[in-house]
Amino acid sequence: MAIARLHGGPLDGQIIPLDRTDQQVLILPYSETHLTYRRAGDAENTGAHDGPTQVAFEYANSSDDIAPSDD
Repeated sequence: MAIARLHGGPLDGQIIPLDRTDQQVLILPYSETHLTYRRAGDAENTGAHDGPTQVAFEYANSSDDIAPSDD
């Protein structure tokens, strides 16, 4: 099992399952838009007995402006 650690943007601090450790970009749904996170380093904890493999991803952009509503 591998996990992605998200840094920056509206999903900062979130951890999500990662299908492949060689992924370079994650495009994630967020409300009515999509967020793009780009890989930020090598995979960590890749050994058999040191926990799940982790890959850091940094926030890059969103497909629309993200702004809180006045509601």
